[in-house]
Amino acid sequence: MAPDRAEFAYTGEKRKRKNMTVLLGIAVALAAGLALSRAAKLINLPAVTAYLVAGILIGPFCLGAIGVPGLGFNSFEQTEALGIICDVALGFIAFAIGNEFRLSDIKAIGKQAFVIGVFQAVLATVFVDIALVALHFIFPDKITLPMAITLGAIASATAPAATLMVVRQYKAHGKLTDLLLPIVALDDAVGLVIFSVSFGIARAIGSGDVDIISIAVNPLIEIISSLLLGIVVGIAFSWSEKFFHSRSKRLALAVTAVLLTVGLSQLDTAPGPVEIGFSPLLSCMMLSTVFCNISEYSPEIMDRLDRWTAPLFILFFVISGAELDLSVFKDLAIVLIGVVYIIFRSLGKYFGAGLSAGFTHCEPSVRKYLGITLLPQAGVALGMANSVGVLGPEGAMIRNIVLFGVLVYELVGPSLTKMALTKAGEIDEKPEGKTARANPENAGRKRHS
Repeated sequence: MAPDRAEFAYTGEKRKRKNMTVLLGIAVALAAGLALSRAAKLINLPAVTAYLVAGILIGPFCLGAIGVPGLGFNSFEQTEALGIICDVALGFIAFAIGNEFRLSDIKAIGKQAFVIGVFQAVLATVFVDIALVALHFIFPDKITLPMAITLGAIASATAPAATLMVVRQYKAHGKLTDLLLPIVALDDAVGLVIFSVSFGIARAIGSGDVDIISIAVNPLIEIISSLLLGIVVGIAFSWSEKFFHSRSKRLALAVTAVLLTVGLSQLDTAPGPVEIGFSPLLSCMMLSTVFCNISEYSPEIMDRLDRWTAPLFILFFVISGAELDLSVFKDLAIVLIGVVYIIFRSLGKYFGAGLSAGFTHCEPSVRKYLGITLLPQAGVALGMANSVGVLGPEGAMIRNIVLFGVLVYELVGPSLTKMALTKAGEIDEKPEGKTARANPENAGRKRHS
């Protein structure tokens, strides 16, 4: 039976309106992010903070609430429609961070990065667990034990995107920066393990049924599967590079490899009680690690990819800002728990980094300022919070508390990271024009930052 012409025309018109809404959303997000970044430059704020503020301004609680098409995001459904952009952006962010795991660098700082990365993540979890469990006994009707344990696990995660953007924007370099990026990358792996185990315990407490597979087996399988996926795609990507000689095609191949890895990492299956899943962040980091250690073209490709992904990263942060639910401030219980969460997570990160940096004989500037650079929290933590829906109302409460923390951390964290790197003497405070004239090769990079 032939399709009805009227129905076909209606479907086509509906698709055009949907495409128009998505394209307008992307254009408005980019324009808002770029405009706010210029304003932020005048008051010496990092660009990533400006992107997040731009997202809040065009989000459903500000300009989007007016309801004028093209002025902003009128609802969270519109931001969710752009979710694939955020997934892809996180893949490229992880790919960029994997570049820090070159064997030559790991030999120099590998032990320090590993010890600090694990210790600060665990201590942040312990601090938040203790504080929120104590709060549970004071206000048992506001925060349950499973909530406290789950929030403690989420506290371990650090946002690699915000940290990477600050380091790139200000061309930070030195001992602190060399340690910071591998630690942030390792932090995601450690955080994934802590969260998986803690969430398994929280679910067991909530249901009264301890499940060893969900506590120990599934997290281990996810980590191993993610690393294997990254290794396989990384080897195939590096081998394929020799068949292409133009820079543009090698760049296109790199983009293909990242998109392929992000796509495959969305797969999951559950043969019986065992779940086989992947972490896009871990997979893309391992992809980059393999590529950067076995391909002679990696420095050139990574440099060109940095420039290509600049608009993508702007979109990621603007959309992240638009997704922040400002209604969390209406519930005083969420605000109280959120404040406790923020304070004790910050203390855990700061003292965990400082103490472990002392154990590993790092320089005084690293011991003093490293903890401050580990405060930003966003995508990974939100991903963890989104996966706790099985807890029902408690899961919704956890998500709102994490959203509250993300709002504070992402607005303040990048500025604190910049301050710490500046105090450590790893950010050159020369005026932009002088730097560009002194080194013409970097002028383009300065402009796109």
